[in-house]
Amino acid sequence: MALRFSNTYGLKLLKESFSGFLAPLTNNINETVRHRPSKHWDPKFKWLRRAKVMKVDLPKFNEDVDNLSEEEIRSRLKEKGLLPRRPYLERPFFISCTGGVFEPYVPPEGDGKVSAITAQGAKQKLQFLEKKSKTMMAIRKIRSFEEDFESPQFLKEAEEIYKKMHECLMKEDKEEIENYVTEKAYPEVMHNVEYKTIRWKFLENIELPYIVHARCTDIVSKENIFAQVTVRFHTKQSLAVYDRFGRLMYGSEILAKDVLEYVVFEKHLANEYGVWRIHQKIIPDWLPPKEPVKTTYVKPPEPEEVQQITAKDAVGEKAMIDDLPPKIEGNPEKLVTA
Repeated sequence: MALRFSNTYGLKLLKESFSGFLAPLTNNINETVRHRPSKHWDPKFKWLRRAKVMKVDLPKFNEDVDNLSEEEIRSRLKEKGLLPRRPYLERPFFISCTGGVFEPYVPPEGDGKVSAITAQGAKQKLQFLEKKSKTMMAIRKIRSFEEDFESPQFLKEAEEIYKKMHECLMKEDKEEIENYVTEKAYPEVMHNVEYKTIRWKFLENIELPYIVHARCTDIVSKENIFAQVTVRFHTKQSLAVYDRFGRLMYGSEILAKDVLEYVVFEKHLANEYGVWRIHQKIIPDWLPPKEPVKTTYVKPPEPEEVQQITAKDAVGEKAMIDDLPPKIEGNPEKLVTA
């Protein structure tokens, strides 16, 4: 109060005492000027200063949520725009492929070598016709989901998928190859590919591919149906695998070999966006073992070479001993140099 009185009294003295060149300055002084340094004397921008600050409702961290009633929890969630908790603990999951081959195809022994004219070849053809009824029923089931499914078109698509998968394997394209193999086959295909160089070529078809086996099954529910079609490929290919040092480990880029394979293609029929992908390769029991991978190492020396090396070392050591200066006997302090 005393400060305000002194300020007002000082202003009156300035008005009365000063004149001349200070008169224009003292005439405009208002007695109601606020002297708080944190506020402007003109209040018209108060609402702008107030708009700078946004009030935020901070959560109550010390509140015991377990003791709240259901109505209080519901009101809190409604204020924040959240849905109430579900009364069950179920979690959605998606099955993109099966874990294996159901009713796998058993290739006949000697397939690709036995002619249909021989007794064994005729027996194989008869067994194939007997098992064809289930395959036709499975193809009919596939057509109930895909009206345009035809065997010739599917075989062209399967051959293209087969080629694309091997091309992605050569380039080690881990993202693109997922469009051509299932999640079950992906680790089997990409196993031990790192630090390797693969050269693969598809040369020609010895026999046209054809469907030998088809099956459909449901998982979890009757509407969730998967289809598996086994295709027989008899082709001529070339394969060469090099290690990280560029040394040939397996195969040859020049030598072409006849390859007989039974490839299982799978599709999730219940999924509208499902595609045919390679699921597994069937390896028959009668197939001969594969050629072992060539390993590179330093060739150990022969016994004769070892003896020659030891003799050379002995001669070298003797020459080094001969080149040494003669040993001086006696007290070196008494010797007088010339």
